[in-house]
Parts: sequence; structure tokens; C-alpha cells
Amino acid sequence: PGDYTAHVRTTGFSTEALKEALENSLKRLKTDYIDLYQLHWPERQTNFFGQRDYKHNPNDAWEDNFNEVLQTLDGFIKAGKIREIGISNEKAWGTMRYLEESKTNNLPRIRTKQNAYSLLNRTFEGDLAELSIRENIGLLAYSPLASGTLSGKYIGGKVPKNSRFDLFPRFAGRYNSPQALQATEQYFKIAQDHGLSLTQMSLAFINQQPFLTGNIIGATSLEQLEENISSIDVDLSDDVIDAINAVHNAIPIPAP
Repeated sequence: PGDYTAHVRTTGFSTEALKEALENSLKRLKTDYIDLYQLHWPERQTNFFGQRDYKHNPNDAWEDNFNEVLQTLDGFIKAGKIREIGISNEKAWGTMRYLEESKTNNLPRIRTKQNAYSLLNRTFEGDLAELSIRENIGLLAYSPLASGTLSGKYIGGKVPKNSRFDLFPRFAGRYNSPQALQATEQYFKIAQDHGLSLTQMSLAFINQQPFLTGNIIGATSLEQLEENISSIDVDLSDDVIDAINAVHNAIPIPAP
């Protein structure tokens, strides 16, 4: 954490904290209700947001509160302030605990999961993908271009002026490692060989996944937006998918 995360709430999922967060969101959005209300990363200590492996901390002060959280969200739904609920940066165990509580106690059911997913971070394809498909909880993929890395603009060590890594160099580490750049260069060549832009190929790959509900694109210009949107019309051939998977097999987790 640092000054760049000072705006992020850290008050947890207590009933009062969630009420305060919701009321403030409604006020800022100038709306009476929110269609999809998502909880951000878990309160407990686990391996989310760039941490590859789970290492248990026996001193974690968190206590199981899945039922309490869902009871609070149920109250928001009954009050007409939210319609559906989702989670973000959550793991398989936490997701199943939410599902268990909702089924056992007739509480609202999780509908979406917003996690990082891109050609440089395919960790979702493990237990989370099976859970997503079998339990019908769609992925909302964020960072689908790995903070712009999969646009190809950083290939060869370039850092264009006003790009994310130029303006916010502290964010460069996750997607700017030697293995991430190596994988990006190989994906760039695959795209070139098949007459695609790296951006189109990267987004189209995500769009074709059976567990996907939404691909959260981002753009700073109309040109970028048009290229991102055009990916919905790109159908990657088996040859492209095979080439992508060959890189994935050689460099499986370049940016966890």
C-alpha cells in the first residue's frame, strides 16, 4: 500500500462498513440502485492480486463472516438498493463458502467474479474456471491487455510518453518482467503471422472462453477503443489457439 491506494476502502465487510460504502456509492453515482454490487478482494489473508501461491498465516485475525456479509447484502436487495451481487479477486474456497451459505440459508447468490485474466495471466483457468462453469458464475475479466502490455507498445523496452508505465512506473513490475516481455514478443509474432493486431488477438482469446461473462476493456483514445471493440468480431482459428497455447506451455505464468 502507498499514497496511490489511499482512496481504497480498508474498513472490511462489517454491516456498518458495507452500509456506508453503498450509501456513498449511490450518492456519488446519483442513482437509487446499483445493478451489480461487487465486493473487492477478500478480507482474509490469501493469495490474491499478484501472489502466486497460498501460504497460510495462523495469526490471521479474520473470522468466518460469509453468512453475515450475505445477510447484509440481502438487506440491500430487499431495500431495492442493489439487484445482484458479485465478488472480485476471490479464490475458489471463498467462492464456494459464499455459495454454501446462500444455498443453506436462502441468501442471495453470487453471480459474477471479477478477476485478472489475460494471455499473461491465465491462472483463472485452473479450479476457478471449473467453478465458474459448473456454478454459473461468469468471469468479468479485468486487465485483459495486462495494463497495456498486450497492445505491444512496450516491446523492445519502449515506454511511450503518457503510457501507463510512463505515468505510473510503480505499476510496471507485474507485467514488465523478463518472462512477461518474452511471452508478449512471442504473442506479437503470432498475431503478425495471422494478420491480426496483438490487441485484437489478446482480447479475442478472452472473448472465446466458455466461462466469460464480460471483458473489461480500457482505452485512452478513440482509436484504441475502436480496436478493442472490433475484437468481438475476431474468431481465432485453431492454428492461432494452438500457437498461443504453445507459448503458454513454455511460459505458463509470466505475470501472476
